Amino acid sequence: MAEILSLSKARKAKARVAKEQAAAENRIRFGRSKAERQRDKAQDALETRRIEAHLLKPENSEG
Repeated sequence: MAEILSLSKARKAKARVAKEQAAAENRIRFGRSKAERQRDKAQDALETRRIEAHLLKPENSEG
């Protein structure tokens, strides 16, 4: 015979699982330390400077 269960409890349990899954995805996406963020920002700035150094005509010069 089938087990009797409360539909409201099942719905809430399903919502809890979905919420935990979304939280796990957010931890992966946004869960970087301050040092990692600063390192990435510094690396991006270095790459930008290197690219701009190779430009034939700088953007802010006239002529």
